[in-house]
Amino acid sequence: MLSVFDGFLAMGMALPVVPRHLHDALGQGTVMIGVVMGCQYLSSIFGRMWAGGLSDARGPRRAALLGLAAACGVGGLYLASASFLESSPSLSLGLVMAGRLLTGIAESFLITGTMAWALSRVSTAHAGKVFGWIGVALFGGLAAGAPLGTALQAAFGFAGVGCAVLLAGTIGLVGTSFIVGAPPSLHARLPFFDVVNALKLPGLGLTLCCVGYAMINTFAVLLFVQRGWEGGALALTSMGSGFILARLLVGHLPDLVGGARVALYCVLAEALGLALIWAAPHPAIAWLGAALTGAGYGIGFQGFGVEAVKRSPPQSRGAAMGAYVMFQDVTMGLAPPLNGMLAKVAGLDAVFLGGAVGALGAALVAWTILRQD
Repeated sequence: MLSVFDGFLAMGMALPVVPRHLHDALGQGTVMIGVVMGCQYLSSIFGRMWAGGLSDARGPRRAALLGLAAACGVGGLYLASASFLESSPSLSLGLVMAGRLLTGIAESFLITGTMAWALSRVSTAHAGKVFGWIGVALFGGLAAGAPLGTALQAAFGFAGVGCAVLLAGTIGLVGTSFIVGAPPSLHARLPFFDVVNALKLPGLGLTLCCVGYAMINTFAVLLFVQRGWEGGALALTSMGSGFILARLLVGHLPDLVGGARVALYCVLAEALGLALIWAAPHPAIAWLGAALTGAGYGIGFQGFGVEAVKRSPPQSRGAAMGAYVMFQDVTMGLAPPLNGMLAKVAGLDAVFLGGAVGALGAALVAWTILRQD
């Protein structure tokens, strides 16, 4: 869990900073911001394939360490970008995009490795708890990183954020190197795309329920700026806090009463949260909506994840975790630029309404799984 926290603390510091840096310092519009923020998740898709196979063949600890090493590299790229801000803005933009691409590799290796590592130590009856505790560490890092990154940018600029990302990644890498790993599986493994096919229904549910999560990550800070509100980074913190609180209070329910049943109600709560952000007359309502979105998404991810573990063979558990989260990456890669275009036509408010529609689609998938069961 500490490995995940350190890695996502590094990534969380950049989340509220990069969109504003692109907009204010580099003069980019919503479409380009969506492309830069979304490219992380396209690189994650390829990272999941690589990380899942490596985790099953060489052990999940190796995948986690490579993810943390990549997080260090992200900090270095942001530092380099800051140094070219005045002399070559186009190169600076390219380095930020490279940092986002490497962030996708870092996240995919870290999460695939740590999930497979944790699942190797427990039975599938406790899979929901594994998703729950790793999610707490993940969103704990993001929730702590968002305001910290904003404060560092205000005090030291984008270069200060790059230094902090590099430091957090290094601490996680050194700490994880002292933890004993799990041995790789000796059984024959399924081809990666056979694993993907086995998980297609819970994967589709995850694809739809993470649209709103992507919108808050990419556009919440800009929405607050557009509406003349302070505290845009607190929307990210609120989402992370809602995620963590839900995991702590009801994270046991997917194992107890079934993943699809729990996911159904939670993604409906997520849809309500996104609708609140869309209609919010005051920042406090938007923070509440972000918290509700985080809670619904967090348990929805866990519920669909339990259904995915039920459909995956033990010897391909690393590939299964990579394949499951890859469904999220598809949305995280495509939703920001597509919704950036929507924002250009209909305003930033509209992207959060689109996220609510996605959550309702996830509820339909959960209901379909329940009917099949």
